[in-house]
Amino acid sequence: MGPHPAVAAIRLAVRRVLHDILTDHSSRSSHSRTTGERAGERVGGRIGARLARPVGGIPAIPEIPEQTPNERTPSPLVLVACSGGADSMALASALAFEAPKLGIRAGGITVDHGLQAGSDLRAEEVALRLRELGLDPVESITVTVGRDGGPEAAARDARYAALDTALERHGGTAILLGHTRDDQAETVLLGLARGSGIRSLSGMAAVSGAGGRYRRPFLQLDRQTARKACMVQALPVWDDPHNADPAYTRSRLRHEGLPALEKALGKGVVEALARTAQLSRDDADALDTWASQAEASVRDAAGLLECAKLYALPPAVRRRILRRAAIEAGAPAGSLFARHIEEVDRLITGWRGQGAINLPGKVVAQRQGGRLVIRQG
Repeated sequence: MGPHPAVAAIRLAVRRVLHDILTDHSSRSSHSRTTGERAGERVGGRIGARLARPVGGIPAIPEIPEQTPNERTPSPLVLVACSGGADSMALASALAFEAPKLGIRAGGITVDHGLQAGSDLRAEEVALRLRELGLDPVESITVTVGRDGGPEAAARDARYAALDTALERHGGTAILLGHTRDDQAETVLLGLARGSGIRSLSGMAAVSGAGGRYRRPFLQLDRQTARKACMVQALPVWDDPHNADPAYTRSRLRHEGLPALEKALGKGVVEALARTAQLSRDDADALDTWASQAEASVRDAAGLLECAKLYALPPAVRRRILRRAAIEAGAPAGSLFARHIEEVDRLITGWRGQGAINLPGKVVAQRQGGRLVIRQG
């Protein structure tokens, strides 16, 4: 008899992601070895493939020398970020089960944000559970949460900074995150409320971060599946009271907003929002590529943006170029909103001699002699 359907679902999702990680890791390692072999060939040909003699006109086939144990590519290390909640505990259990079968090392990281009494003890409990699952290395990291962008954004920034540092410290390849389809739906609605454009509606990517270090295996699974998988495996889980605190926007959306939408529109809202995220991401990626390719054509010999050429571009492409230029000038991406870019865009499409536009990060956008100058003020 096989595992419970919920357990089978989470394991399959993790197995697929681990296969992708292993493929990427092997490809990078192969590229590194090939580069080394070519360098060896240039200094005497002692490293790399030797060519066997052709037989009967058949082209020679490279003879790849066997690797010694010291030359073999080390197995990748994959970490799971675990809060102790149902989603991340289910993810940790699936990683612990699947990774050894693929020859992948598996570890875990839990982050103590220090926002609740006893959070340090709870983090140690989570670390203990991860070790009991067989994960190694396991680390509990305490962070200091700032205030920039509000409590939720500040906690997220501190958490990701800690995860990035931990991955580099342990020499890991990737970190698995337990975001589910429900989390994706909430993210899309939050983006819709901000009115920040199609990129905000694209939600969370299945692969993100520098070098694709963050992987989200559960984006196609609902939250209930993860919770059920924990229950049938007798995995203890911790329900963060912040997730039910109406002081937090995401909590209100989860417990009030989405249920109201499902009541008004019927079941299937979460699935539809998750599908919207993927379609929006595909569109946004295509527009980003278009903007990247078009940017060189709208700059003059000095590298300044030409207003007439910008005006000829579709608005979605033009505004992406303007946003990128503002960020390159020093405007923080997280503080640069659609309204800022719209004001800069009016220097192109609604020019009436208006003055400079002040942007976050003390960046100024100004039209001068048919050119758009974006620089530090």
